[in-house]
Amino acid sequence: MSEYQYYEFQAVDRPLGNADRQALRGLSSRARITATSFTNVYEWGDFGGDPDELMARWFDLHLYFANWGSRRLMIKLPAKLVDRDRKGSFLAATDDVMLEDAGENVIISISRDEEEHEYLDDEDLSWLAALAPLRADLLAGDLRLFYLTWLMAVEADAVEPDAPEPMPGIGPLTEALEAFAAFFGIDHDLVQAAAERSAA
Repeated sequence: MSEYQYYEFQAVDRPLGNADRQALRGLSSRARITATSFTNVYEWGDFGGDPDELMARWFDLHLYFANWGSRRLMIKLPAKLVDRDRKGSFLAATDDVMLEDAGENVIISISRDEEEHEYLDDEDLSWLAALAPLRADLLAGDLRLFYLTWLMAVEADAVEPDAPEPMPGIGPLTEALEAFAAFFGIDHDLVQAAAERSAA
């Protein structure tokens, strides 16, 4: 099996200027760079930039996928809008989600590595477009995304059997939440059971 890695970044709040795009071009001669995005595919070698640094400096969303099963989604939000205590009830049991300060922002990084979970090379090209609405949902106070990350911890046996759920449920599911569950390979039955109950 040949190696395949996909990187995509999106700028939502501030378009990239000419100097920004020139700096990004210095990281990759083959990347597709626009005023709002940076996209590259690697079938050999690796990306020379640091996704954490790119997110801190330029972008609001990042998706990474490798055909050996590694997946990552990063979302940048204004720190003043992030309730760390509320999110802590979802994240205490998982190592798959990290919150990192980046100036006046917080970057949420969600990752998973499972060798048996693979996609076709052309299947990932619309993933970030499908997942992007999650950022607006978080800004609006919708925390159901973090319930799905809690389910990832449940799958990993990192949650005690008698531990309380962080919210009553997540129904009805949005298309973006469904895409998140599919991208990270969360067990369909777990997701559907949670979706049968409203978050309200």
